[in-house]
Amino acid sequence: MNFERVAFGFIMILALAFNFAFVMGHIDDVHHRSVWILTVAILVNLVATVLKLGDRSQVGALLLASSLVADVLLIAARIVWIVADNETASGPGAASMATIVSLAGGALVASVFAVIILAGDTLISRR
Repeated sequence: MNFERVAFGFIMILALAFNFAFVMGHIDDVHHRSVWILTVAILVNLVATVLKLGDRSQVGALLLASSLVADVLLIAARIVWIVADNETASGPGAASMATIVSLAGGALVASVFAVIILAGDTLISRR
């Protein structure tokens, strides 16, 4: 078993899991969201992006592109959260939270795409 591939797959699936954990719940309810889960999702996605930089194959290019999309969307969601943090006493308002969750949902789609590409590449590769 190749430890490098295991670590790479682990980070990719962990990034997907944190994106999913943040998106779950009512779209406009700030009490269903944690700024810390969003922050950890950003950090894990950035680590996944760094791990994808060395691969020069076509699949590697697709994985890197999907990771960059997820990074941009999650960072945009965090910026919206920072800007909207003072809207109400408990944080961002319903409209801002819907925007934040929508951006994170886009990152979730990009992460799902990356995991599907990774699984497909793993299934067709030969030992």
